[in-house]
Amino acid sequence: MDQFFIDGGKPLKGGVKISGSKNAALPILIATLLTDEVCVIENVPVLLRDIRTTFQLLESLGKKVISQNSRVTVKPQASLKTHAPYDLVKQMRASVLVAGPLLARFGVVRVPIPGGCSIGLRPIDIHLNGFKALGARELVDQGDIILSSRELSPGRVRLKFPSVGATENLMMAAAALNGETIIENAAREPEIEDLGRFLISLGAKVKGLGHSRISVLGKPVLHGARYSVIADRLEAGTFMIAAAATQGHVELLGADPTHLKDPIAKLRACGVKIKTGLRKITVISNGKALKPISIKTGPYPEFPTDLQALWMTLMCLSAGKSEVEETIFENRFLHAAELLRMGASISVHGNHARIFGVKKLIGAPIMASDIRGGAALLVAALAAEGHSVLQRVYHIDRGYEKIEDKLSALGALIRRANDSRKISPSS
Repeated sequence: MDQFFIDGGKPLKGGVKISGSKNAALPILIATLLTDEVCVIENVPVLLRDIRTTFQLLESLGKKVISQNSRVTVKPQASLKTHAPYDLVKQMRASVLVAGPLLARFGVVRVPIPGGCSIGLRPIDIHLNGFKALGARELVDQGDIILSSRELSPGRVRLKFPSVGATENLMMAAAALNGETIIENAAREPEIEDLGRFLISLGAKVKGLGHSRISVLGKPVLHGARYSVIADRLEAGTFMIAAAATQGHVELLGADPTHLKDPIAKLRACGVKIKTGLRKITVISNGKALKPISIKTGPYPEFPTDLQALWMTLMCLSAGKSEVEETIFENRFLHAAELLRMGASISVHGNHARIFGVKKLIGAPIMASDIRGGAALLVAALAAEGHSVLQRVYHIDRGYEKIEDKLSALGALIRRANDSRKISPSS
């Protein structure tokens, strides 16, 4: 099992290229199930574990996947199957997204109830209720959900919560139906917009992207396409916070500042200087103590839940008291206990956390429990005084491509142990 060995206390300085968005690439890759023609997807973070799992999932369903650098070609290889294998679905929650395209095309799909991170239950009832509104029937058999419909029909669906996954699943299903489907209270994330633009490139008509009411005018036969995935706003947000936490000066290349308006505003309120340009964000620490700023997570464009753990790390280094309220997931403060091991002062009550800033964090053995919590602990180790060993970095590998290499290029003292390259830990 890989570990990161980190000697903290060095400001991050330099430029870093932000990879393509994992959360946009996953549904776009799965949306290639909507067509029997070749699709070429550019700017895919192909080294991520979840992306590799998606390749395996597509191939298990009958596609041929060829990846070269950040370009992925998906082409037909055999007749598509409608039963997703449990061994793959249990590894990645996004696997449930195969339900939409397969149900719409073939009238039946069997998907195991998915797994994923340990940050909450994340039920898929919003997905299922959406499919039922379009005429699907649901059956549970031996841990699998079977959806079927003699003829799935376009219609109007109102989501009880703006779920990203449910919005994506319904958009993909609607793209293969002959007629217009309206999704109300839809998610508004940039990754939703990216999927919508990809569906347009396949031949569907999509309106309302970036708004809570999305219209999809589909057709039964869609064609192939070439498409480039947006930059990963969560990776960009992670490096922004890491630069602030280490009192660094970092330029994020390829990042879209319009996707991070709220985090940028919060960092500026803390006293961090941020310059934005076309596909570029520069974070400059002024060397002064950070002002404590409280946050409340929420659906886009509110503060993203995926940056909540990182914000908590930053507030541990602020000069005062701040609060974090988590409204999306019920179990997303697992990192708090590990931060306490590093000298943080945090009290957790339900979905609220109160953080009292300390003068410094101290390096310690720590353990990641999920993708973003792991990234938060990594940033804490980079900012801390002394040596840290971060275990279970496979969680971080699910969401960050070559993160230790990118951090090393910015001056961080970080090494991975026990990987195939046999990099020795720093002493």
